[in-house]
Amino acid sequence: MSAVSRIRNNLARAMVLGSVLAIPALAPAHADDYDATLKDIQSTMGGVPSFVKQFPKAGLPGAWAEVKAIELSDNTALSPKVKSLISLAVAAQIPCSYCIWSDTQAARKAGATDQEIQEAVAMSALTRHWSTIFNGMQVDFDTFKKEMAGE
Repeated sequence: MSAVSRIRNNLARAMVLGSVLAIPALAPAHADDYDATLKDIQSTMGGVPSFVKQFPKAGLPGAWAEVKAIELSDNTALSPKVKSLISLAVAAQIPCSYCIWSDTQAARKAGATDQEIQEAVAMSALTRHWSTIFNGMQVDFDTFKKEMAGE
């Protein structure tokens, strides 16, 4: 997968997640901000995917800035492979078929093996399984922490 395809896939996933996890902007977006964002997406990706134009204009500049600063940046604490595996694990739990597809592609592009991809998904299932048990059985949190040597 080319870098442009990876960015396009990651942007699609981030926009889906960004609509749920959007951070409120400190100032309202202006038409100039929106137009500049579209130009930056065009420059970065070689095109503007159609779903981007469906995203609320006021939120696009902030969503794109977040995608570039965290997901698309190589200057973060997590490697692209780790970020894509985490995102795949979360996508499997949401579930989001768009995200699962693009995260799997991104993980492979970043060097993840089939075994790493399988383990990331299995870990998400294991975490969900035990979370269901702990919450459903209303396990006392303070007792849990003591028994698990956390406090």
